[in-house]
Amino acid sequence: MFTQYDAVACDDGYGVPVTSHADASFVSGTQYAIEHGEHRAVIAEVGAMVREYAVGGRDVFVPFGTDEVAPVFNGAVLLPWPNRLRDGAYTVDGVTYEVAHTEPDRGNALHGLACWTRWTLVEHVPDAVTLELALVPQKGWPFQLVSRVRYALSDAGLEVNVTTRNAGAGTAPYGVGFHPWLSAAGAALDACTVRLDAGTHVTVDDRLLPTGTEPVSGQFDLRAERPLAGLDLDDAWLDVTRDADGLSWCRLTAPDGRTAAVWMDESMDTWQVCSANHIPHFARGGLAAEPMSCYADAFNTGDRLVRLAPGDVHEVRWGATLL
Repeated sequence: MFTQYDAVACDDGYGVPVTSHADASFVSGTQYAIEHGEHRAVIAEVGAMVREYAVGGRDVFVPFGTDEVAPVFNGAVLLPWPNRLRDGAYTVDGVTYEVAHTEPDRGNALHGLACWTRWTLVEHVPDAVTLELALVPQKGWPFQLVSRVRYALSDAGLEVNVTTRNAGAGTAPYGVGFHPWLSAAGAALDACTVRLDAGTHVTVDDRLLPTGTEPVSGQFDLRAERPLAGLDLDDAWLDVTRDADGLSWCRLTAPDGRTAAVWMDESMDTWQVCSANHIPHFARGGLAAEPMSCYADAFNTGDRLVRLAPGDVHEVRWGATLL
């Protein structure tokens, strides 16, 4: 459930009084609380992660404590690539670069470079917070990107906007994704159902790297509500379908009929859904519903890859709510 804690008032540098909890002992850094009506969220400085999001005291996302590292990238911003990068290597303009293998058991680099970095506060008002990350050149990454993420609450729920600008001299490969874990609100995941607005499944090898695509069928056809019992998911989907508002949805419905849901607009067209079967310390502790601009290994396949020339800006928008 949403954690109550003592907060301190501060000035965000724009002359706006805000509420946050600055405590160097917090593993995830300064905590930025925002609220609107029954909607409450806490955004962490480290990784710009959504540490908690609840409506009326009921968790929409699986929370984690201020005294722990996010167990499974909970609520993280994944850039400059989401998901996996084969061998941690990629080639740009004939030059091959290699970053750290952060998924060593599979020999991949996982979820980009922004997850474990402190983001800088830009603005904090009662119902919204904006953080910024200047992603500097480093081993295996010679580019300079500046990203801003804004989290805002309204009657409709949580809305997230990310804008990334290439502040360097070279054209940078780029993708972005997000890692919310939908909460079953205390129920067993096997007692819940899932629904996903997408018609094509991405096939993978034993390293969870893409091998092709196929029309959805069997356990991968989630276009209608389907029980999660017996489903082992860590897969990407394409060819998303959208509602009248242009939104594509992933929904987790608990036994009491309440639904935790994530949506993305036309700025992204890829889903990753994970039931955490193979994560021992988190097995089936929630359902990852990840909106992404591209799927695994886009730096090498080029599929849905964004190429940011100097000065170029890329924007995405997604959100979540309790239905």
